[in-house]
Amino acid sequence: MFDFTIGIQNNELDGCKINTRKAVRGVILDDNNLLMIHTNKGDYKFPGGGVDQNESKMEALAREIEEESGYIVKTVDRQIGQIIERYKDKYEKDTIFEMISSYYLCKVSKVRKAQHLDDYEAEMEFSPIWIDVEEAIIHNEMLLDKQIDVNRWLMREVMALKEINKVIISYR
Repeated sequence: MFDFTIGIQNNELDGCKINTRKAVRGVILDDNNLLMIHTNKGDYKFPGGGVDQNESKMEALAREIEEESGYIVKTVDRQIGQIIERYKDKYEKDTIFEMISSYYLCKVSKVRKAQHLDDYEAEMEFSPIWIDVEEAIIHNEMLLDKQIDVNRWLMREVMALKEINKVIISYR
C-alpha cells in the first residue's frame, strides 16, 4: 500500500490547528486502462471526492464515482493507498488544511448512465475516459512540468498513477 504526504510534513506541524477533509478515490481497471476523469485543463484525475458528514467511505466512493462518471460501483476490493496533502489554510489564519485521499480498487458496471456533476465539476467539464495508465502518467507529468494553470490535485494524481502502474507491471 502506498502512503505519501505532499506539502507540510508531520515534523513541521508544531501544534498547528488542522482542518481535515477526508476523500475517497476509485481505482477502476480494465486491462491496462484506468477509468479517469478528464478536465478542461487537460489533466486526468481519479473519480472520487469528499466524504460527507454521516456518510461512510464506501457510500461516498459509490456516490462520487456515479456522479462523476455515470458508472455504478459493483464491488470495492480494498484500499491500495493514501496520499495526504497539507497546505496553509486559505481561509483560516494559523491553520493547516489537510486532505486525506484514500484510493480503493473498484469494479463498475459495463453500462454508463448520465453524470450528475456539481456546478464546479460541470464548469471544469469533467468527462469520464478509459485511458492507458502510462499515457495518463506521461500526459499529467507534461502538464506538471509546464506549471501553467494546473489543477491543485495534479501532483497527487501523478504520484498515485505511478504507484498503481508499479502494481500493474508486477502482475504482467
